[in-house]
Amino acid sequence: MKHAQLAVDLGRGLVLKNPVMNASGTFAYGEEFSRIIDLNMMGGIVTKGLSINPKEGNPTPRVAEAASGMVNAIGLENVGIEKFLKEKLPFLKGFNTPVIVNFFGNSEEEYVLMAEKLSVDGIAALEMNVSCPNVKKGGIQFGRDPEVLGELVYSVRKKTEKPLIVKLSPMSSDICRMAASAQEAGADALTCINTIPAMVIDEKTKRPVLGNITGGLSGPAIKPVALKIVWDVSRHVGIPVIGAGGIASHKDAIQFFLAGASAVQVGTQLLVEPFCLPGIIEGISGYLSDHGITGLKEICGKLEI
Repeated sequence: MKHAQLAVDLGRGLVLKNPVMNASGTFAYGEEFSRIIDLNMMGGIVTKGLSINPKEGNPTPRVAEAASGMVNAIGLENVGIEKFLKEKLPFLKGFNTPVIVNFFGNSEEEYVLMAEKLSVDGIAALEMNVSCPNVKKGGIQFGRDPEVLGELVYSVRKKTEKPLIVKLSPMSSDICRMAASAQEAGADALTCINTIPAMVIDEKTKRPVLGNITGGLSGPAIKPVALKIVWDVSRHVGIPVIGAGGIASHKDAIQFFLAGASAVQVGTQLLVEPFCLPGIIEGISGYLSDHGITGLKEICGKLEI
């Protein structure tokens, strides 16, 4: 049986050998996972969100189980850009897999500075995290106002030639406008979605479970929401959409492709089943072959209504 073509082009020279990546924040910098899976088989490696300075993150507990998912409030803990470039990137460059660096700033100026510093050899693309509720301009979160987001993406776009992916928040009142604004400002691709604000309460202690009180819901519980958003956004923009949110199997990934995604990111499932990525990639290949599909483009956005 002839194997289907899994390669996907996400724009500006970013070509993945297959459409499966990890989601930022669930893979650290790849070192631990490299001991149990071959990172060369992944479509792309997405790092933890990076900031200018190291960040300790939120007080513990940071993770709590929820029905069909989990709520986390890690608080963007990371080693900072200088330590990443010096100690983490050389390790990641040893694999034949594009490295995509997720980054954020506390201001527009920090976003721009991060993009400049990350425009180095060994980094294939940048993924802007505009979903953090603590990062604002003029009191408005970057991820919730189309005009503010457009200004931010435009400023970053001017400072880097790297493929630029914008990871959108599901909490916008009109995510299609946000997506269009990011595209018009120069984004090459979009990631949909990030986690959904949530909380968990311990009825015995009458206190929030998380040290940060609230966090973000991820996992299978948010998959239907993510599918709807990918379907909406992919019909409103002309750039690739990367689906994320509750993907735990190749069947989930296929559903996202049908909704319009060109690639997918696996997050919470990596914490449940660290070995899941090879099986998801093989499952996608098997599905395409079984259905006589020669390439991913043949099913992307082919949801029948």
